[in-house]
Amino acid sequence: MTVVIGFEGSANKIGIGIIRDGEVLSNPRRTFITPPGQGKSHWTSPTQKSCFMPSETARHHRSVILTVLKEALEQAGLKPTDIDCVAYTKGPGMGAPLVTVAIVARTVAQLWGKPLLGVNHCIGHIEMGRLITKANNPTVLYVSGGNTQVIAYSERRYRIFGETIDIAVGNCLDRFARVIKKMLVNAGCEIVSPKISNDPSPGYNIEQMAKKGSRYVELPYTVKGMDVSFSGILSYIEVSRSLISRMRLSPKSPTGLH
Repeated sequence: MTVVIGFEGSANKIGIGIIRDGEVLSNPRRTFITPPGQGKSHWTSPTQKSCFMPSETARHHRSVILTVLKEALEQAGLKPTDIDCVAYTKGPGMGAPLVTVAIVARTVAQLWGKPLLGVNHCIGHIEMGRLITKANNPTVLYVSGGNTQVIAYSERRYRIFGETIDIAVGNCLDRFARVIKKMLVNAGCEIVSPKISNDPSPGYNIEQMAKKGSRYVELPYTVKGMDVSFSGILSYIEVSRSLISRMRLSPKSPTGLH
């Protein structure tokens, strides 16, 4: 039975997983959460509005990676001698965090005398989904981080059949959360302020809040063939003065919205 340990740290999350013949034995993780009020990252375009700096993220990963490695081995009940291969995220991703994790993975492989395998970040996500769902030949909607793509396997390669032409849906949701939070607080709905946080991400938190909502507000987005565009949602929110008036604010509701 083949046992592989994998190191992932291409963005603000770092994780180390151990798999034996398709069975996940352990998968401890840590997340770098930007303190409130800190600015956007310089590694993305202005439209993406990411909120963590590569250097700070790499510093976080360096501070926790050995602890996460120890947890992965302990949770799996394995020793270094039980590992057959060391894998790590080779890219794409944020340069500084990727380098941090790659150095540790290479060092571990040398110390343990194990083969080292660099894995494409995107393919890793897709293959992980195939493993968990046991899908045979899926068409995949890949929405990790700064990516929004429709992908399928064809002629021995993963092919992109459609993608966002501007901002990724994940970045769009995170930015949407920050913009709408500011608008609601300015409108007097102070109860919103502590609810939309960076932990684990603003987009995730507004998704949980939306599940409790009862009204829909129509927002613009564009589909062009197999490609999509989400920048219109942000533009509409940022310039619209009528949105708040279409929402009924209430301090009694969890989100301040009905």
